[in-house]
Amino acid sequence: MARILAFDSGIGGLGIVARIRDLLPGITVDYLADTAVFPYGEQADGPLRQRIVRLLGQAIARLHPDVVVVACNTASTLALDSLRATYDVPFVGCVPPIKWAADHTRTGTIGLLATRATVRRPYLHDLSMRFAPDCTLLAYGARGLADMAEAAFRGTPPDRRQLKTELDGLFRQPGGDRIDVVGLGCTHYTFLLDAMRDIGPAHIMWLDPAPAVARQTARVLAQCGAAPSVPSPEPEQVFFTAMPPDLPALQPGLRRMGYAADAPCPFGEDLTVRS
Repeated sequence: MARILAFDSGIGGLGIVARIRDLLPGITVDYLADTAVFPYGEQADGPLRQRIVRLLGQAIARLHPDVVVVACNTASTLALDSLRATYDVPFVGCVPPIKWAADHTRTGTIGLLATRATVRRPYLHDLSMRFAPDCTLLAYGARGLADMAEAAFRGTPPDRRQLKTELDGLFRQPGGDRIDVVGLGCTHYTFLLDAMRDIGPAHIMWLDPAPAVARQTARVLAQCGAAPSVPSPEPEQVFFTAMPPDLPALQPGLRRMGYAADAPCPFGEDLTVRS
């Protein structure tokens, strides 16, 4: 009886959960949000990597998932190798869609919106050299977008002026007027995609990796021999490492994602990030 664990620092990974449910209706998907240290993009790498490995180890021992989806670019680029080396369970990660963008650009200039942590890591440079060596990559570490996405999930539309300021951080870089494809390098941004299309330049192709991550999850699940058509007898759950103070505002969105959102559970509150 197949069980998936999806993990993110906040609600961003729920966009991937929605696409998983489209592909595998009835599948059991637990969700763990590390809200105690949101946003991940502002945390120091070493302590955060240790935290992610320990926290997911606790979750794996408790929930026994067939596949773990690290539905967070920051966590994937930082800790995916460590997770795979530590735990005997398949992991599916998220990486910035650099190759996808390179395959679709006509101008040769591609854009990436991501957290500041993802933008500054050598991992992004390596992706660019491997998959887009003939392209110019312009990346912008947007501090405010994840917060706007969290609010949008709760029903508050993004402030147009604030969103435009964040997008200008990408498009007003030297050469930014040549960008014709923009990849989303943070799963939170799924919940801002319609607003970005409305406010951003009209000619931009926006790439959301969530459907591709869901397809990869389905492939990995099939390879490990789990039976996605048979629901687990244990009910799926949503966990937070720190219970959000505005939980009632979250519950409608959680219900839209298929969860019985009346009683989300605390998880791993003993874990702290220390500088």
